[in-house]
Amino acid sequence: MSPAVLRLQGLASDPVRTVIRVGLADDQALVRTGFAALLDAEDDMRVTGQAANGEDAVRLAMREQPDVLLMDVRMPVLDGIEATRRIAGRPDLASVHVVILTTFELDEYIFEGLRAGAAGFLLKDTDAAELIRAVRVVAGGDALLSPAVTRRLIAEFSVRARRPRSVPGLAELTPREREVVRLIGSGLSNEDIAARLYVSQSTVKTHAGRAMMKLAARDRAQLVVAAYEAGLVQPGC
Repeated sequence: MSPAVLRLQGLASDPVRTVIRVGLADDQALVRTGFAALLDAEDDMRVTGQAANGEDAVRLAMREQPDVLLMDVRMPVLDGIEATRRIAGRPDLASVHVVILTTFELDEYIFEGLRAGAAGFLLKDTDAAELIRAVRVVAGGDALLSPAVTRRLIAEFSVRARRPRSVPGLAELTPREREVVRLIGSGLSNEDIAARLYVSQSTVKTHAGRAMMKLAARDRAQLVVAAYEAGLVQPGC
């Protein structure tokens, strides 16, 4: 059994339940305590470790291998962006999905966080229900980027890239895979893309999955970044 997954076995008639392991990295103890209380109250979640700086966050990821690691940006010793980059750069931590915690919806560090390998971002003042939903979404392998926010966020910060960057693997994409990546970068959901291309959602997922493999993208969030860096989507479009 993977060390990043816990399973609770109930009575013989009960199904096996997967427990989502969550790590918390924030230099404010009150923030960590509040998040921990909310998450531990859920039957399918367990906070397995906390860190007050970026270096401890990396060590936490290596030691506990949580399914989801909520990572503050501004921390002492090592900031959350660099901590995320170090975690995402380790093949043995591929199962650890980092969610950047931010105070503002268009925090200047968010784009860099996504580029570093984060699965998405979450506002610190999000309500309890949204926090719990977000953890489940990311633990399930999806990116935590709503279409509207994706479009605004990436367009805002990709303006800094004056010209398209070379994206390894881009030339290997089929025309259909390239189009799917472009539409993902535009902020469309799988349902929207399926309707646009007159295909099924499962077909969209297949194309997206193949594109992720060719572009060495960890998840959908990385496809969004790749789409903008390659110039497949223009800022503000």
